[in-house]
Amino acid sequence: MGRDPCPGRTSWAHERLVHILFFDERTSAILLLILFFLIGLAMLYYGAEWLVKGSSALARSLGVRPMVIGLTVVAFGTSAPELVISLVSSVQEKSMIAVGNVIGSNICNIALILGLSAVFNPLTCERSVVRRDMPIMLGISLYLLFLSLDSRIGRIEGATLAMGIIAYTYFNYWISRKEGGAAEPPDPGLSAIPLARSRGRQILIVVVGIAGVVIGAQIVVDAAVKMMTILGVSEKFIGLTMVAFGTSLPELATSVIAAVKKEMDISIGNLVGSNVFNILSVLGAASLARPIPIPGGLVESGLIIDYGVMMLTGVLPWIMMRKRLMLTRKGGVLLLVCYGGYIIYLVAAG
Repeated sequence: MGRDPCPGRTSWAHERLVHILFFDERTSAILLLILFFLIGLAMLYYGAEWLVKGSSALARSLGVRPMVIGLTVVAFGTSAPELVISLVSSVQEKSMIAVGNVIGSNICNIALILGLSAVFNPLTCERSVVRRDMPIMLGISLYLLFLSLDSRIGRIEGATLAMGIIAYTYFNYWISRKEGGAAEPPDPGLSAIPLARSRGRQILIVVVGIAGVVIGAQIVVDAAVKMMTILGVSEKFIGLTMVAFGTSLPELATSVIAAVKKEMDISIGNLVGSNVFNILSVLGAASLARPIPIPGGLVESGLIIDYGVMMLTGVLPWIMMRKRLMLTRKGGVLLLVCYGGYIIYLVAAG
C-alpha cells in the first residue's frame, strides 16, 4: 500500500473542499437563492399558461377582442411586479431602482420579449395597434422624458400619470364597444379544457394565472437581487438589468406562450399595454407615494441614454409593422441584437 507523500496538504485540501461545500455561508446562500430562482421560474411558466388560456377564453365568451384583453387585463396583471418593486423602491428612497425598473422593463418588453416572441412565431397584429396603440406608447414615453427634465418626478406629475392610465383604460373599453368587437370562433384547444367552459371558471383561471406570474416574478426578483447584492453591483445597474428583467418575466412567459399558441393579439397587446401601464400606473403610483429624484439629472446619471434606447426600441417595431402589420423573424432578431447591445453597454458602463 502506497502512502500519500504529502498527507498534510491532502488533509488541508479535503478540509477546504468540505468547508466550501457545506460550511461556506456565501456559497450556501447563493445555492439557496438559485433554488428559489428556479421555483419562481416554474410558477411563472404555469401561471402564464393559465393566464393566456383563461384570458383568451374569457375574451371570446364576452365577445371582446383578445387585443383589448391583452392591452388591459393581461397587461395590468403581468405588470404588477413592476408596480410593487417601484412603489417599494420609491418609499425606501431607492429612486434609481424605481425609475430604472420601469425604463429597463419597457426596453426588455419590446427588444427582448417581443423579439423573442417573433423568433418563435412571426407576429401579426390588428391595424389599430400600429396606428393607435403604438403611437400612444411612444407619446407617453416622450411625456415621461419631458417630466424628467427637471431631475425630479413630483406628486403633481405622478397625478397626471395616474389619471392617464384611467383615461387609457376607458379609451380602450370605449373603442372596443364602438367597433363592435365581435368574438372570434372558439379555439378547439381551449374548449377542450374543462376549466375554460364557464365564465366563472375562466375568470378564476385568469386570477390564478396572474397570481402565479406575480408571485413567481417576486420570488425570481428577490433571489436575483440578493445574488447581485452578494456579488456587489450598483443600484442603477440592478434596476436596469436584474430587477427590470425579473419584473418582465411575466410578460416574457405570457407573450412567448401566447405566440407559440398563436394568440398573437394577446402577445402584442400584453407588451404594448404593459409599457403604457409601467409608465402611467407604476411611476404614477411611485411618485405619488414619494417624489422621485433623479440624482445628477438625466445626463450625469446616464438615464438620458436609457431613455433614448427605450424610445428607439419602441419606434423600431412600429416602423417594421406599419405596412404589413407583421413582425418577422428577421425583425425579431434585430430587436434581440439591440437588447444584447444595450446590455453590453450597461456592463461596460459599470
